[in-house]
Amino acid sequence: MQAVLGQSVFGGALGFPLMVVHRDALEHNVATMAAFARDHGMELAPHAKTHMSAEIAALQLEAGAWGLTVATPRQAEVVRGFGVGKLMVANQVVDPAGLAWGAGELERDPGFELLSFVDSEAGVDILARSAGSRPFRVLVELGHEGGRAGCRSLDELLKLASYVQAVPGVELAGVAGYEGGLKTGEEVRKYLDSLQEAVEYIRVRNPILSVGGSQWFDVIGRKLVTTQARILLRSGAYVTHDDGYYRERTPFNRIEGELHPALEVWAHVLSTPEPGLAIVGMGKRDAPYDEGLPVPRRGGVTITKMQDQHTVVRADGLRPGDLLAFGISHPCTAFDKWRVLPLVDRDYRVVGTITTNF
Repeated sequence: MQAVLGQSVFGGALGFPLMVVHRDALEHNVATMAAFARDHGMELAPHAKTHMSAEIAALQLEAGAWGLTVATPRQAEVVRGFGVGKLMVANQVVDPAGLAWGAGELERDPGFELLSFVDSEAGVDILARSAGSRPFRVLVELGHEGGRAGCRSLDELLKLASYVQAVPGVELAGVAGYEGGLKTGEEVRKYLDSLQEAVEYIRVRNPILSVGGSQWFDVIGRKLVTTQARILLRSGAYVTHDDGYYRERTPFNRIEGELHPALEVWAHVLSTPEPGLAIVGMGKRDAPYDEGLPVPRRGGVTITKMQDQHTVVRADGLRPGDLLAFGISHPCTAFDKWRVLPLVDRDYRVVGTITTNF
């Protein structure tokens, strides 16, 4: 990719299909969310599972992020290799290899900060057995009915918090929750009330309250502004936004400000076997499809089906060799399909590269 710096992605040196990252949109989104968190008295711990990119991580940290969030110990190890000094694993960690790495890293570097979640005494015991000279710092997780992980009641969480404080090798740092699966603002507000109540009851100096997701951070910003806890917001998809799932669900549809879609896939028309039918050389291995199909940038083009290496579209006037552009839906399953992506300016000149480490 370095060989084409300064050249157009359409100059012939790069093959298609090709996903590009728009520099202006990426930088705008990073700055916008950094300002939002700062203006609402929160700290941003962006979820790096979205991109797993050293270049994007550096942008987020330079913009003032507390550190980065990951989903697995393996991701933690990779992101630690980016030079990140503060990490949150937004799950209960039970993997022996991952725990051994975490304990070793805490012992090796006294300045390294590592947080993870717990929602059971069994999970606490696993951490305790793997701890080294420095304890594992944990957030007790409060879930909700029908949700993902987490204690299902405040009483259950408080009992677990007391257990954490009684077990050597584990240290209670605060409370965590995930509101992204809730459907309405009222449900989110009720859940945030429970999280705040949990923070008030646990006996921790300077507690952390961590919440995540990219759909309700406006409600979080208003609801948690008065809490005495240190708020760590784990939103991740904002960094490149999209033309589908998050375009419809971003809080910036309700509040001042906006995010810009930063990812775009270009692909050739391979065949037009019937009138109004075209086969495009972009498939499930090139673009996400789990939360909506790609979004054609050309009017009159409709996607009817995606296959491994092909996309079937309905459109008039297309010919083999035509290049089509598509926005994406759901960035968290877009980056993992590429190892190197060109970073482009407004004229589609390559100005850098984004590498991923999945």
